[in-house]
Amino acid sequence: MAASEAAGTGARGHGGTEARGHGGTEARGHGGTGARVLVEVSGGVATLTLNRPDKRNALDRRMIAELTAALTRCDLAADVRVIALRAAGQDFCAGLDLEELLASADLTPEDNERRAMELGALFLTLRELPKVSVAVVAGRALAGGCGLATACDLVVAKAGTQFGYPEIQRGFVPAMVMTMLRRSVGEKVAFDLAATGRLVTGEEAEQLGLISRLMPAEDFEGDVTTLLAQLAASSPSALALIKRQLHQVEELGFEAGVTLGARVNALARTTPEFRKSLEAFLQK
Repeated sequence: MAASEAAGTGARGHGGTEARGHGGTEARGHGGTGARVLVEVSGGVATLTLNRPDKRNALDRRMIAELTAALTRCDLAADVRVIALRAAGQDFCAGLDLEELLASADLTPEDNERRAMELGALFLTLRELPKVSVAVVAGRALAGGCGLATACDLVVAKAGTQFGYPEIQRGFVPAMVMTMLRRSVGEKVAFDLAATGRLVTGEEAEQLGLISRLMPAEDFEGDVTTLLAQLAASSPSALALIKRQLHQVEELGFEAGVTLGARVNALARTTPEFRKSLEAFLQK
């Protein structure tokens, strides 16, 4: 996959500044000027940028479709080893688009379930990807936006971020993100966050296990770049096996989990990366 280019002006965030990718290069998305998702590939890392800064990157059906399609392309692209999910503007994502959500009140339950599964398909795509996905969060990640972040394999956040599920305050339920929330934290914590809608700081989110790492603001971009480069340089087959084993072991008892570990261990020994890395280490 080549770095995406589209005709037209650059995407603009708050204050009229252009949304830019790593290294200061302009990130452009598929589908022309109004793309909801910008895609840039460099050094084995595909950076997918949510591009509705004027709406705090709220997830409308078009953005969900574009993001799902971009992830599918990344899965097939030989030059992509890691996927970083970022956002233009001040906030990562405010959740579902409220105008679309209000309009859905007039639809049948069957129609609403089909629409909800469009978001569900996005979450499933992230989970089933063999490649590592990293949510790079700054600002606020709320409701479905918090769910989108936690659907990724890693969540790294800039100091000063906020996370939460405020749906209850709008008479709604964080149903589509509950699975990721419950898998990230304990039942009591999940109920607290969902039932009160309270927001938590990045520090508390890290303590609760909602995110992987909280990074200092002054070193954020450098730390993120280092992490993504480290992942991109790692064995893709080993990363895929780690991801798959962690997902499968959730449903297994202790003995079955150990047996699965032995099976994955044996498979990992047959990969070209294993032999190459071990031989290089022994020659030092």
